[in-house]
Amino acid sequence: MENGNCFESESKEKKDSSSSLLFLGTGCSSAVPNVLCLIQPSNPPCEVCTQSLSIPPEKNPNYRCNTSLLIDYRNDNGEHKYILIDVGKTFREQVLRWFTHHNIPQVDSIILTHEHADAVLGLDDIRAVQPFSPTNDIEPTQIYLTQFAMDSVAEKFPYLVQKKLKEGQEVRRVAQLDWNIIKNDFEELFVSSGLQFVPLPVMHGEDYVSLGFLFGSKSRIAYISDVSRFPSNTEHVISKTGGGQLDLLILDTLYKTGSHNTHFCFPQVSSLKFNIP
Repeated sequence: MENGNCFESESKEKKDSSSSLLFLGTGCSSAVPNVLCLIQPSNPPCEVCTQSLSIPPEKNPNYRCNTSLLIDYRNDNGEHKYILIDVGKTFREQVLRWFTHHNIPQVDSIILTHEHADAVLGLDDIRAVQPFSPTNDIEPTQIYLTQFAMDSVAEKFPYLVQKKLKEGQEVRRVAQLDWNIIKNDFEELFVSSGLQFVPLPVMHGEDYVSLGFLFGSKSRIAYISDVSRFPSNTEHVISKTGGGQLDLLILDTLYKTGSHNTHFCFPQVSSLKFNIP
């Protein structure tokens, strides 16, 4: 799906009465276009990267920010809650391009798949979508992540996890976040902004575990953005014989041909059988 596309009707009536998915980014860690293709163009030039700058992003399948999904969840009370999965290097650009385009007013909670740069380096910019307070006197945004990711984020952004100021330390406006630890275990469900999620541990290279997530009651959706292999337990959970029929599977696919050591590519994805419609 194109960057910035909604998985629902775009009519205001439909948006107000139902939940929807907004793909803020479907690109790789370096995003698309590839900068090197533009500053050191080949002969002939790369068609994808050249085309990515030629038409507006909302109509452009080749302009892609870091992978990120926004869930516009309409609860039983008719309230819309906005749940963000991953906050990568291009988060600010995604807000400027897609929040404004789709009238997204805030972020209510955040879920992280893993702690790589393309999933977390936009955390500092969360303050831009929070109410302004020079003294940080606001309700923090709930954020859900594994302990491994928490330890990594604490090293990258110590000021975002610090609870109290040290003696003599000045107050500086930073994103206010409430950190919640989740487990790499599909049996350890959690709730974010009223919506229940099932963690889906997957291999992102043979030395690294990333998380996908299963969510939705009326529609059963699995979102897995970084995967090179499914552990058997996770594969069972999202199979028809395991957890039940999937309505939508959103799956990592890096290249159209060939293979990669840390991501699925199209040949591997096309050979998977999860019994979805």
